[in-house]
Amino acid sequence: MPPLNAVRAFEAAARLGGFNAAGAELNVSANAVGRLVKILEDSLGVPLFRRLPRGVVVTEAGGRYLARVGTLLDQLDQATVDLQRLETSRVLTVSAMPSMVSRWLIPRLGRLTERHPELDVRIVAKVPRTDFAREEVDVAIRTSPGSNDGDGLRSDLLMREDFFPVCSPELLSRGPPLREPADLAHHVLLHDEFEYERRQPNQVDWARWLAANGITNVDAQRGLRFSFSHMTLQAAAEGQGVGLASSALLADDLSTGRLVKPFGDLAVRGPYAFFIVCPEETADREKVVMFREWALAEAAKDS
Repeated sequence: MPPLNAVRAFEAAARLGGFNAAGAELNVSANAVGRLVKILEDSLGVPLFRRLPRGVVVTEAGGRYLARVGTLLDQLDQATVDLQRLETSRVLTVSAMPSMVSRWLIPRLGRLTERHPELDVRIVAKVPRTDFAREEVDVAIRTSPGSNDGDGLRSDLLMREDFFPVCSPELLSRGPPLREPADLAHHVLLHDEFEYERRQPNQVDWARWLAANGITNVDAQRGLRFSFSHMTLQAAAEGQGVGLASSALLADDLSTGRLVKPFGDLAVRGPYAFFIVCPEETADREKVVMFREWALAEAAKDS
């Protein structure tokens, strides 16, 4: 690679038409620009200027070189500005699945902003995993079977999840009995099939939950299906049937009585857990640390 200072001196001199103008822009003398250009020419083995009694003229090779390095220097300047902006920005961008956003993050965001009022939080709800190299995301909450989420990423365990049936109190009191899991044969089952099953085929669904508890008289495929978990829980709260809920996504539904667990603590542990994920190179950035410590503290309250 040629010396960067020499390239910048050449670009300025070629663009502005002389060493004097380049020196004024770069805040150095014209002689200094000339020396740097000579260093570059010696490094490349190609003359970039023709020296004339009253100035310099870019050679044909120099013109071709200018067309390329000018663009590259502009890109370098922009990359530097973007990096400095990201390093100093107080905007924290968090990515998570839609149900995690609506059921876990949003109910708690007030406590985050109260604890760190200097942060401006931006939430991105999406199903595909975050590509940190291509997206302007600081931290993601994603599900994974383990902490090793990929090269160059730091993963901190946020919470594990158990799955158990839930329904509205009205359905429990007015509908057919729900004293034991076999009674589910007389109720509508509510399914969520997009967030988990498309990406994680081993996630706990009704078929796996019923099999794990030895229930054979219930058709696990019948019922209503929804794209996202928070839609399933909404339908359950409205008395539309019995949903299979993740403990991570229940928010305060149980404590407020909006939903109840008809079979008590009868649950099946999910094969995945939720992790806070970010690139290793930005893991110690102040705003990322603020979010990580807050989120871990919130999850600890629920455990």
